[in-house]
Amino acid sequence: MNHIDKRLNQDDITRRAILIGIILVIVNAYWVGIASELWYSVFNLVNPFSNAIFTLTILIVLSFALGRLSKRFSLSPAELLVIYVMVTMVTTISGHTMMAILFGTLNHPFWFASPENEWQSLFWRYIPSWFAVSDTEILKGYFHGESTFHTVQHLKAWAIPVLTWSSFIFFLYFSLLCITSILRKQWVENEKLSYPIVQLPLTMAKDEKFFSSKLMWMGFAVSGTIRLVNGFHDIFPVIPQIPYGYRLDTFFTEKPWNAIGYTNMSFNLAIVGLTYFMPLDLSFSCWFFFWLTRAERVFANIVGWRNLYLNERASGAWLGIGLLALWVSRRHIISFGKHVLGFARMEDSREPMRYRSAAFLSLTTFVILTLFCYFAGMSIWAILVFYLLYYLLAIAIARVRAELGPPYHEVIGINPRGMMIDMFGSRRLRGENLTILTFLYAFNRCNRSHPMPCQIEAMKIGERAGANNHKLLWAMALAIGIGAVATFWSYLQTSYHYGALAKFRGHVGNFGWESFNPLQNWLQHPQLTDARAVTFMGGGFFFVFFLYAMRTRFLWWPLHPSGYVLSGASWGGMIYFWFPVMVSWLIKSIILRYGGLKAHQKGIPFFFGLILGDYIPRSIWSIVSLFLNLYMPSSGAGHTL
Repeated sequence: MNHIDKRLNQDDITRRAILIGIILVIVNAYWVGIASELWYSVFNLVNPFSNAIFTLTILIVLSFALGRLSKRFSLSPAELLVIYVMVTMVTTISGHTMMAILFGTLNHPFWFASPENEWQSLFWRYIPSWFAVSDTEILKGYFHGESTFHTVQHLKAWAIPVLTWSSFIFFLYFSLLCITSILRKQWVENEKLSYPIVQLPLTMAKDEKFFSSKLMWMGFAVSGTIRLVNGFHDIFPVIPQIPYGYRLDTFFTEKPWNAIGYTNMSFNLAIVGLTYFMPLDLSFSCWFFFWLTRAERVFANIVGWRNLYLNERASGAWLGIGLLALWVSRRHIISFGKHVLGFARMEDSREPMRYRSAAFLSLTTFVILTLFCYFAGMSIWAILVFYLLYYLLAIAIARVRAELGPPYHEVIGINPRGMMIDMFGSRRLRGENLTILTFLYAFNRCNRSHPMPCQIEAMKIGERAGANNHKLLWAMALAIGIGAVATFWSYLQTSYHYGALAKFRGHVGNFGWESFNPLQNWLQHPQLTDARAVTFMGGGFFFVFFLYAMRTRFLWWPLHPSGYVLSGASWGGMIYFWFPVMVSWLIKSIILRYGGLKAHQKGIPFFFGLILGDYIPRSIWSIVSLFLNLYMPSSGAGHTL
């Protein structure tokens, strides 16, 4: 695999690249949003995002074609990659992750309030007027469709909520950019973490021989054939379908085996390709801990245990990973603090922002975010606890991705709201805090497209491409700001046109139940600290420290703490993809054992091909499904990934 090793000009992030990036940010905000909600095609389930890779592929093809006319029309690797990064940033906002849950929450409490659920008396008074639209006449078109967002009445009603939440998203994500800027040198240059996720886009943009590799096209043909056949099956059902996987739990119908829970054996070849770049101990740990939790469920059913506290254990474990990440980086953080206070000097001329600027902007954005929650009605102590948990989770997920590169890390049930309920109880938190925490639930509902790992990976891409880090950071900030507004527009326009409860196959019209039913229960039945849940959180916290200590002390120790946090929750990060991860682990083990590192390196193009062969046809079928107005599982609809 040959790379262009020479450093690119530091000014290669050009104005035209930023302009193209802005246009594609808006296009992808709409595409990802409408595909996710109209036909439930989830682009941001797996990292790297398929729509971003597809966009990069189209740009490379167009750049090559235009370059044949004149070299000045072709895009440099740095230009291609900054556009890819900008598209990635907006994909962390749009689609069936954060925005779907946020929209479901914003529009739910007023439309679905009834005398039976008593929402009006329970928590309406805690919802600020600038949070959401309360007029059910305005919401009628949103839920039932056959309307348009572009009326004076609708635009006026939505102006303040859109401005409010777009600003919040920008400042929250920009605060993560500040933390990323502080940690970049330590993670990228000092520790030289591997960043497996960035290898595909980097190689596509920088390796001139990438698309001429026969091995890559062989891998492309294998996975691409499956997507193409299934796509034609969606259009012409007479064509046989290649199965996407099998549900194993349906075969276990008797006790105690029926306690195994949802167990899907996916045949996704893109995950096989992506897992090939993960360390063997992590891929082994992922599927091992997945099956360990299944064994625990069966054992608990035998002995009569009702609750294994899987989510609580995983919550404590994720916090432990976050603290471990900070502990490993402690010398850099201490040096950073001394530099900011003037006691020492650190070289920061090549950083995305000067360290003192990063410190100032981190503090400024945190103050803004704190004031947002305070004026919304939260107590200062609750605000501080919420952001402490949020940032620890962000750092933990970013560290796991930077160091080990798992393509999928959905962990539903691991969020600050749930942790705070366990630690303090709903009685102590009270209605004001609980209501605002419910609106913030969207930002940690599933964590699979969390912005911080994408940001730190963008910094690695900038370092490898020789791009100007300062310009790259502001390109990301621009993509986040414009992307937030564009995503709100796309969701509102498609909702008013199709109807969130009428024609949407996604869950945006129903996510509010997931947000507000627990709130109703907490307010009607106040509870104190759940001592048992907190104890299990502590157990998960110390378990990852135990795993870390064992890995540090014994080279032969096979279990990785990140494998536990990715698989240990009740709906953990291997819930869909344990089987392709296990297959990839087995293939890589055999290659390394009998062929060595040289054979492993030679096999890389084939596994790149497996990824692209899945991503490109899936993206094309998504566009076809929108034009034909047709439900197509081959486009990833319904989690058929």
